[in-house]
Amino acid sequence: MAERTILAGARVALPTGVVENGRVTVDGRRIAANRPGEEPGALDLSGHWIVPGFVDMHVHGGGGASFSAGTVEEALTTIGAHRVHGTTTMVASTVTGDLDDLARQAAVAAELTEQGELAGIHFEGPFISPHRCGAHQPGLLRDPDPADVRKLIDSARGAARMMTLAPELPGGLDSVRLLADAGVVAAVGHTDSTYEATLEAVEAGATVATHLFNAMPALQHRSPGPIAALLEDERVTVELINDGTHLHPAVLKLAFARAGADRVAFITDAMSAAGMSDGMYTLGPMRVEVKDSVARIADGPTAGSIAGSTLTLDTAFKRAVTIDGLPVGDAVRALSANPARLLGVDDKVGSLEEGKDADLVVLNASYDLVGVMRKGEWVVKPEVA
Repeated sequence: MAERTILAGARVALPTGVVENGRVTVDGRRIAANRPGEEPGALDLSGHWIVPGFVDMHVHGGGGASFSAGTVEEALTTIGAHRVHGTTTMVASTVTGDLDDLARQAAVAAELTEQGELAGIHFEGPFISPHRCGAHQPGLLRDPDPADVRKLIDSARGAARMMTLAPELPGGLDSVRLLADAGVVAAVGHTDSTYEATLEAVEAGATVATHLFNAMPALQHRSPGPIAALLEDERVTVELINDGTHLHPAVLKLAFARAGADRVAFITDAMSAAGMSDGMYTLGPMRVEVKDSVARIADGPTAGSIAGSTLTLDTAFKRAVTIDGLPVGDAVRALSANPARLLGVDDKVGSLEEGKDADLVVLNASYDLVGVMRKGEWVVKPEVA
């Protein structure tokens, strides 16, 4: 049972800005107050930061497990592996597979969504371009027939939150419209789309760029492709994988400069090796070798392709402020507020506002994670003097 907890003396990242010597009071599962001041019995977090719990809207696995296994046990292992790194809200991302297999995976994720362990399901594939399939098995790809899209939505029993597809494929625009009408985020990704076709997709209802820059044509001065279209439209939020492998810091800064801090969502795109050591793993049906924390397809026609990441969001946060030079407030938007809004859960999570779930992360002065609270319960309790 969650109890009353008072956290005092920290720098608290609120939507209105950073509060020095701030105080966060947790009453049960909710944030009861976030005003500055001292109070007897408070946990002294002087020299620390308190930021909202991280929200990951694109994650496949972690802790040696994955959502594509289609079992409750592996799903809970994945959730737990990321929770200790500050991700208090996440969706289950699938990997391209047979439609019936994806429907079975969705049923498991739907059950955990109903229990409050997940915030929903993200279908990545199979409706993606064979020319930009990345770590997805080419033989399982298919065009986005709206009937197939509807089958997957229905299999999620109301828990479908997002679907990544290539809008230039036959049925792509109709599927984007179907998703928008169903209240499911249509994301453009793993695409060979042109600039013009991408604009059509946005007009049809697409609102997210799946890991912008990765698995899509590069930005060129005579052929701007999807990157320019997705960056320039104010209706689109762009996902970025801030692990130092998928994006150069200069490219990340370019995306922030063009899109603005309110249109960027940091994701992990993590596979089962997140939080684990180097070695051999799987991503859906694909064998993956992790070397120096970088995951690549081990064999087959896409051998050598980057296969998701081994990233956790605490690392993404620290990179953002220490290497990329982002203000803490911008990092908080990208890791918490913006993805919470996209997933439609910003009434409960994504910021340290009174009445919201007591989901928070405690960081030390070097931005290393030392504490995680979810719904008023410590997942990782800070050890402070």
